[in-house]
Amino acid sequence: MLHVPKPLVSVHWLNQHLADENLIVLDATIGKVTEANSDSNASTQIVSARFFDIKQKFSDTNTSFPNTFPSVEQFTTQAQALGIHNDSCIVVYDDKGIYSSARVWWMFKAFGFNNVAVLDGGLPEWIKHNYPLETKADYSGKPGNFTASYNTGFIKFFDDVVNEVGEDNHIIVDARSHARFSGEEPEPRAGLRSGNIPGSFNIPYTSLLENGCFKDIEQLQAIFKAVLSEHKQTTFTCGSGITACVLALGAELSGYKNLSIYDGSWTEWGSLTEDE
Repeated sequence: MLHVPKPLVSVHWLNQHLADENLIVLDATIGKVTEANSDSNASTQIVSARFFDIKQKFSDTNTSFPNTFPSVEQFTTQAQALGIHNDSCIVVYDDKGIYSSARVWWMFKAFGFNNVAVLDGGLPEWIKHNYPLETKADYSGKPGNFTASYNTGFIKFFDDVVNEVGEDNHIIVDARSHARFSGEEPEPRAGLRSGNIPGSFNIPYTSLLENGCFKDIEQLQAIFKAVLSEHKQTTFTCGSGITACVLALGAELSGYKNLSIYDGSWTEWGSLTEDE
């Protein structure tokens, strides 16, 4: 059975294993809230890819905030509907290079599944190398037997982060742009105040990338070393819990442990707290 060699795989590796029996490729594309009309209009996908609908099927849509973490039951049901099995090997991509794919990687880990990786460079890198594409189509195969099991600590919620603020053994790191983090640029969501969580640090997720792919390990380690500590719990945040997962992936690749994602991120924090 196929297993991912690490949390990030190349388009060359994926192309070599496209025919492996237990491989499942997931398209996790979503639009960027910071860009108008950024939803994908592409009519093609990587061969045999299945669309992983973060917004509607893999989020709790009954809450006030976007991309809210789903229940174990919801995740199990929707993953089974995509034909995912407990012994599947999953590779996730998006059409922007590295953006929303890391969120899906982290969700699977949070639900007890580790044979999952992000495709470095995503669809643009795949197309660049002229690897096979097909017309997009909804998955219509048999359901899988995937069963989620929630791993505590992977996802943090509002009360968790309130308790972490100012604690010496915790670090909070924001993946938004420096201009949004500092409040120099308004938030893209209407009515949401600008600012950042008190005591948090800023590593824009884009600083980890070059031409849509992750920078090499030495460069990533240098970026994280300036902020993180190997001995402290790190919680990553962003606008709505999507690009925080890019930081989590980069940190894991760099050898860090004790990592979490603040699910509500600034959209929740900025809505529920007053300006400091």
